[in-house]
Parts: sequence; C-alpha cells; structure tokens
Amino acid sequence: MAYVDGFLLPIPKKNLAVYRRMAKLASKVWREHGALEYRECVGDDLAVKMVLPFTRITKAKRGETVVFSWVVYKSRAHRDRVVAKVMKDPRLAKMAMPEGMPFDPKRMSYGGFRVIVEA
Repeated sequence: MAYVDGFLLPIPKKNLAVYRRMAKLASKVWREHGALEYRECVGDDLAVKMVLPFTRITKAKRGETVVFSWVVYKSRAHRDRVVAKVMKDPRLAKMAMPEGMPFDPKRMSYGGFRVIVEA
C-alpha cells in the first residue's frame, strides 16, 4: 500500500498566487525525486455546519483560506528516501526559510499516513 504525507495550512488569500508558484516548483522537485503524486488544493466549500471545518482547525483568520495538500509515495521507506533528496535540493532552499513563505509555517499541520483503502 502507498504512503501519504498530508499538509493543512491557513494562507492569506492575497498570497495565493505566490503560494501557487512556490507549489508548482515544489511539485516539480518532489516528482523529479520520485514522488508518485503531488496535489495542492485551495479551500472552496469550507462553510460546513455538521462537522469541525478546516477553517476552525487551522484557526484561519479573516482574509485567509485553507490549503490541503498531499504527496503520495510507494511506501514509508520510499517517502524517507524521496524527502531526503528533496531537502537537499537547492531549488527549495529559499522556500525552507520562514521569511520566504507566503504563510505562517507555525500554523501548518503535517503528518505521514499509511494508506488503508485504495480504490
């Protein structure tokens, strides 16, 4: 079964264009180093009533939306190898610095997940 890294973060709507450019570069780097799939999604229907909305989980402020992202790998071992290469890639050096990010990295959530159902 595959392995997935997931990300959830609030981002100022005014910074979405900058974030999209950053994400396009990141997707290219991750895929070149072996990731099977890379997705970055921006919130569209977040005003849900019956469950805890992503905007509340991320403590999104007025003027912010939520980005939900994931990267797919063959396995956790494969993820570890890919991420090790990605972290050494000089194209991402500026992105790794908090001052270069169009969002507050302290408010980003991240985790690795074992896939239990694939359809």
